[in-house]
Amino acid sequence: MTEPGGTSPTPSSSRPVHRTVALRVLSAGVFALAGLIFWMSFDTAKGVDIRSDDPLPKLSDNVRGKSGQNEKLEKQVAGVRQDVDRLTRQGSGLPPAERKRLDDLAAAAGTDPLTGSGVRVTLNDAPPNATALVPGVPDPQPNDLVIHQQDLQAVVNALWRGGAQGIQIMDQRLISTSAVRCVGNTLILQGRVYSPPYRITAVGDRGRLRQALTDSPAIQNYLQYVQAYGLGWNVADPGRVTLPGYAGSVDLHYATPVTPR
Repeated sequence: MTEPGGTSPTPSSSRPVHRTVALRVLSAGVFALAGLIFWMSFDTAKGVDIRSDDPLPKLSDNVRGKSGQNEKLEKQVAGVRQDVDRLTRQGSGLPPAERKRLDDLAAAAGTDPLTGSGVRVTLNDAPPNATALVPGVPDPQPNDLVIHQQDLQAVVNALWRGGAQGIQIMDQRLISTSAVRCVGNTLILQGRVYSPPYRITAVGDRGRLRQALTDSPAIQNYLQYVQAYGLGWNVADPGRVTLPGYAGSVDLHYATPVTPR
């Protein structure tokens, strides 16, 4: 288009210059931001791989490491406690009847080893790819294939009802304040961590212990999952066994004795 006077308009040369400058500034900003992010990642990592998508194994390793340390400390405490008890009884000047009463109390509390016959119950998870073994039973859900806290508690409670003189889960003796707790399919018992298969050993009359297991409604329910999905269940005669004495603390942290009025 021709303007009045016969002259054509001259295109503006400043717009391309401004666009070029803006692109350079933007590019410089992007590179600076990328460098900042790289430096922050390096400073945060400190030589550790922070790209891992699964930090849980590291947490699990830490938990198991602490569990191993607790086991070593418990053994040390057990040895010191035995020495203290022996020296106390030697130097207490108590008559034989009182010493026997103290020994009986220690046995009842579970702090002394216990030897005798009994039964051993083993619980285990089903295979991860398990399918229904009984016609008409729905396919299993993940929770149907693992041992739960209530399954372990059912066995322990049945054994106590069967007259067990002492019970051991894995390598630890249970006492009146022991708590059987599970997180997922992992057992946490008295500060230590265990994975299936879980072994529960009880000292007592074998016939009564086995009958108590058979009569337990909770165990009868568990056995249905054994038949349907292949959960592990085994009751065996281990012969004559010795349960270790409890080696942990016996102090009460949340309960206090009631003072008679």
